[in-house]
Amino acid sequence: MADSQLKRAVLSSYLGSVIEFYDFLLYATASAVIFSKVFFSGLDPVAGTVASLGTFASGYLARPIGGIVFGHFGDRLGRKRMLVVTMTLMGVTSALIGVLPTYAQIGVWAPTLLVLLRVLQGIAIGGEWGGAVLMSAEHATSRRGLWAGFTNAGAPSGQLLSTVALGGTAALLGDEAFLTWGWRVPFLLSVVLLAVGLFVRAKVSETPVFTQASPVSSGKEAAPLIQVLRDHPANLLRAVGVGFGAFVAQATLTTFVISYAVGAGFTRPTVLNALTISSALAVAGTLGFAALSDRVGRRPVVIGGALLMGVVAFLLFPLINTGSFALLTLAVVLGQSIAHPAMFGPMAALYTELFGTRARYTGASLGYQISATGAGFAPVVFTGMLGGGGATFGVSLAIAACCAGTVIAIAATRETSRGSLLGSLDEVKS
Repeated sequence: MADSQLKRAVLSSYLGSVIEFYDFLLYATASAVIFSKVFFSGLDPVAGTVASLGTFASGYLARPIGGIVFGHFGDRLGRKRMLVVTMTLMGVTSALIGVLPTYAQIGVWAPTLLVLLRVLQGIAIGGEWGGAVLMSAEHATSRRGLWAGFTNAGAPSGQLLSTVALGGTAALLGDEAFLTWGWRVPFLLSVVLLAVGLFVRAKVSETPVFTQASPVSSGKEAAPLIQVLRDHPANLLRAVGVGFGAFVAQATLTTFVISYAVGAGFTRPTVLNALTISSALAVAGTLGFAALSDRVGRRPVVIGGALLMGVVAFLLFPLINTGSFALLTLAVVLGQSIAHPAMFGPMAALYTELFGTRARYTGASLGYQISATGAGFAPVVFTGMLGGGGATFGVSLAIAACCAGTVIAIAATRETSRGSLLGSLDEVKS
């Protein structure tokens, strides 16, 4: 029975993550290649792209709110209940983006409503990730890195689905029809994915770790957020530091590179094809490095990935500038399929291991979502740097600096892969 529930929990977490990241990263891809023309058509091209990526960033700013709100109730009431709410919120919000009128139809209300829906997306995914990771990690009795890693593997899987959906629709309809109405189809497909995800999630039981935890004594235990901030702020800071560089790399490889490569002369379908290849390989990379972290520890795997990503940062743009599809693909594969997964794969288990049961949903979510703001700001900042006449070397240097921050943070973090998830926050050493 335990093995059956573990399999269901892992499948539920993976599918939930795929759906959430499909919706969230579909927006990311669309913001780089579509929304500047559809919702910001009154601006010049560079300003329109910056504004479009700005709405993309708003979702990342909202993610910590989702982590706090859903984390609180997830630590109090259970993981499963919150995950049904977060999945529903994300699916409905994405479908609404698919029917949103354009700037030409309703003027400034179009980007205003787009930002509102993007914020709701951010709140939803802010609550989803922590609960999904805990559903797998807290059901696992061994190989916690691998099982929790399936949640993180949902990110490149969602990226793959969103890229295929956009690229396939664009290829089928042609540029004019795609920009007019075709881009809406992938967003509306969220409803189908939502139905599948809720069906699977309904069959998963609450985690045994949460069930075994001592119940909250009314009025005697501080809120989970207060416990994290008051008792173990160092672990929260370490979590943020470890993840920040990974998210800057992720956004560069999945969002900024699209607009940069198109500006360098590649066609939109060509860039999306390269990302499709790298996203598919990233699924295997994420699971592979997550499993490796069970054998050798979380720290060496993350450090190796961060160092490699720092090198890739300086290879990325010269390879794209060659104009070769093969070298463009090589660039994104090195980054998205190898370097980034080494940083990202072990992160799911690592974050759950830094916090005790009664505040784990809140602590893991908050650390992850605050660090994720790096992904929200990176494309905006990098686009502004190049738009202001800066060179790509400066962008590469900024990415490498963020990766160096990850190395410092993980070096200051104890190895967590051998510990137990049972226990209170007081038993988790800083």
